[in-house]
Amino acid sequence: MKRIFKWALLTGLALLLLLVAGVWAVQRWIGTDDFKARAEREASTTLGVGVTLSRIEVDVWPLPAVALAGVQIQTRPALTLERIEVRPAWRGLLQGRLELATVLVRRASLPQAGVDALLQALQKKKHTTPVSRGPELENTTNPQYIPRRTVLDHVTWVSARGASMTLDADALLDAQGLPDDVSIKMLQGQLKGGTARLLRQGNDWTVAMAVGGGTVKGTVQLQPAPKAGAAFSLKGQLETRAVEVAAVASTAPPVLSGRLDATTSLSARTASLGALADVLQTQSKFTVRNAVVHGIDLEKAVKTVGLSRGGQTPLDTLAGQVNTQGRTVHLTNLVASSGVLSASGNVTVAPSRALNGRVSVDLAAAALGSAVAVPLAVGGTLDAPEVTLTRGALIGAALGTVVMPGVGTGAGASLGDKVGSGLKKLFGN
Repeated sequence: MKRIFKWALLTGLALLLLLVAGVWAVQRWIGTDDFKARAEREASTTLGVGVTLSRIEVDVWPLPAVALAGVQIQTRPALTLERIEVRPAWRGLLQGRLELATVLVRRASLPQAGVDALLQALQKKKHTTPVSRGPELENTTNPQYIPRRTVLDHVTWVSARGASMTLDADALLDAQGLPDDVSIKMLQGQLKGGTARLLRQGNDWTVAMAVGGGTVKGTVQLQPAPKAGAAFSLKGQLETRAVEVAAVASTAPPVLSGRLDATTSLSARTASLGALADVLQTQSKFTVRNAVVHGIDLEKAVKTVGLSRGGQTPLDTLAGQVNTQGRTVHLTNLVASSGVLSASGNVTVAPSRALNGRVSVDLAAAALGSAVAVPLAVGGTLDAPEVTLTRGALIGAALGTVVMPGVGTGAGASLGDKVGSGLKKLFGN
């Protein structure tokens, strides 16, 4: 019995030594410059842009994994990833197959301009056997290479304007790469402290976010593509409650503050995930309680009948509709009121963040001695909004100032705008 135990022990030690020697040999081989150069070439060919690596490592403990360190995808600007770990599934290995169980990305910097450039490069290669169902997953030809779990550790996204957000995320994916369960925590940046959870139920996903002291909840439905290369569709309903607008604003200082309640419907139809942001359409009805519009003093603009820069406008209520088409935002049926001031109008926010619209501001008699309504043109940008009198109102304001200083300025502006509108209708422009 002792002899059998001794031989078993020696055999086990021999196998362990062989395993250690094999791992050491693999590590040495993978760590060579020749292997690294080959990996860089393969990655560059797959992505359509240059890829460089600092080193490649093989880990055994706590789980077998191949790690890529110092990854740089040479878009403009570059996408940098401090470390990517790829862990295979044990069951697949025991059956002689390579299946990805987990992909871990640590401390990455992903500028939006670089992401767009990478998507464009992948778009050129999308004809390499697309998947048969669901949204297009460029260059994914075999489900065994889709990781069942993806973990993001301190990954930073940088917007086109330079604003950054750092997050941790944990996503469980199905065989087609669609999310089954996703958890996100915002660590730094615009939505710092916010959390989100996406949970799948068939072709529906429930969405639950806690951000800005409020919540966003709802459902999103996916209609998979009927065949390879065809479009898939997305639609959903979201309810926003008591979210502080300034806490989620993309500008500093924020254009608007106050507590937001909104009902939103969204829809999109596209054959490419990369085009989703450009085709997404949303329609929202909103109310902002205790709102403050920063960068514009509407009461001052009416009283001076001129260009308004800076200041702020406190409002008791602010309500309206927001429609988005891709990256363009349309604000319609805006209604605001506060004390002696009320306003209504429509504003469009272009993808360049430029503002274009028209607001009619009414001041009660307590403000100017007589109630007047003054039309203002909205311009500038989200960072530096401006309001000016319309052309017709400028003429009326000048005449009103001469005839009756003070009140005549605002009343003349209102009359001048009506005359200007009438002339436009008469002459067709």
